[in-house]
Amino acid sequence: MCNSLPPLSYRAPEEDAGSAEEAPEKSAGKKTHKEYPPAPEPLPVPVMDNHTHLDFRHGLLEVSVTDALDAAAAVGVQGAVQVGCDLESSRFTVQAVEADRRLLGAVAIHPNDAPAYAGRGELEDALAEIEELARHPRVRAIGETGLDFFRTHGDGLAHQRHSFRRHIDIAKRLGLTLQIHDRDAHDDVVQVLREEGAPEKVVFHCFSGGAELARICNENGWYMSFAGTFTFKNADNLRKALLIAEPELMLVETDSPFLTPHPYRGRPNASYMVPYTVRSMAEVAEKDLAGLCEQLAGNTLAAYGSWD
Repeated sequence: MCNSLPPLSYRAPEEDAGSAEEAPEKSAGKKTHKEYPPAPEPLPVPVMDNHTHLDFRHGLLEVSVTDALDAAAAVGVQGAVQVGCDLESSRFTVQAVEADRRLLGAVAIHPNDAPAYAGRGELEDALAEIEELARHPRVRAIGETGLDFFRTHGDGLAHQRHSFRRHIDIAKRLGLTLQIHDRDAHDDVVQVLREEGAPEKVVFHCFSGGAELARICNENGWYMSFAGTFTFKNADNLRKALLIAEPELMLVETDSPFLTPHPYRGRPNASYMVPYTVRSMAEVAEKDLAGLCEQLAGNTLAAYGSWD
């Protein structure tokens, strides 16, 4: 493991940036709180954060990648998947996974960014670069890609669909896991996966469906990665989905710096917050915490391969 990283540029999360299911500063209609929440009690068995954006900053402090991973390790989160959502963040991802072996990477053009690239006539060139970046041995996934009917409308949806299909093709040809961004588009995402033929391994990042989508994932062997949204008071659909999900298909993530778990919703999120979500999952599923951690860790290795 390398304990230092070359200078890396941090970006403030914008309302449309990354995979934000909601802008942190508008979470629950509350005023922004820039302080990082307190560290949770460490997990009894280490797990991994399946989805984080370490190049986005949303706190009073500019936290280095190394410090972020050290804080996570202190509470039993021993690694993370750093996820790209455009060329800049995908290049960052490759730089980060080379610098710290606690990271694996995913690279892609986010569905909400695809129309902008297409409008500039740059989408195909961007996808070609994503494919080259994806050949790095520590990049294990193509993502996040998919469909977002919340932020993109009209003509932009055609570009989203084209980009999604191209990402599926890249994942299949390179033998990589596909990380899905699915917002208000469950049926269409499933339809495209079936039409194109899904890669061997598919992860619904920040799983946002309910029982019906969970059953479809079970039938197809698609992973469901639960984020801090699972802990939200209005997330009954996610709790019902967890009870249906096959144990070998469950994952956990932060999507940091977004989607901070209850009771710290609206404050900056980071990989060290994973234990809050894991404990909530164990409580809802009435599972032994250590046993759930072992299951989640094993599932993560099955989805992405070894961190060694």
